[in-house]
Amino acid sequence: MRIYTKTGDQGETGLFGGKRVRKDSPRIHAVGSVDELNALVGACRTFKVLPRVDEMLHSVQRHLYTVGADLGTPADGKSKVPRITKDDAALLEQWIDELSEFLKPLEHFILPGGCSAAARLHVACSVCRRAERAAVTLADTEKIGDPVLQYLNRLSDLLFVMARYVNNDAGVEEEKI
Repeated sequence: MRIYTKTGDQGETGLFGGKRVRKDSPRIHAVGSVDELNALVGACRTFKVLPRVDEMLHSVQRHLYTVGADLGTPADGKSKVPRITKDDAALLEQWIDELSEFLKPLEHFILPGGCSAAARLHVACSVCRRAERAAVTLADTEKIGDPVLQYLNRLSDLLFVMARYVNNDAGVEEEKI
């Protein structure tokens, strides 16, 4: 099977169900931002993060494929694709609580950074927020799966907490503002 199809050479791409849209449409911006986030989460995993964090990030990557499919498919019910659920977002909340138990309460803003893994997780958090903004823009014009925005919002929180957790484990002090 060839990787190139030539069907996108004029600036359009296909959605699940066969509909074609411009590659600069809000839907494709949202899907592309989620794709970028997924790649960045994969890059975070290369920093040999703690096994528990790696396990969470691996699950997040799998969820992000579902988020991408969800955003890439009109929510009209005609195309059957996996959809992100409120339970998926609730799982992120459980992980945030689990990791937060090891952290001092946050009483100041902190500068993103620290050890390499934490710095990359901070970048992933920012990219996640961009993906969320793209999904919000899409939701202004077309119906999307209800839990997608909640999932992306919780995921940015999780990535932030993970960065703090990894820095804490590495003995790196957070720089307060």
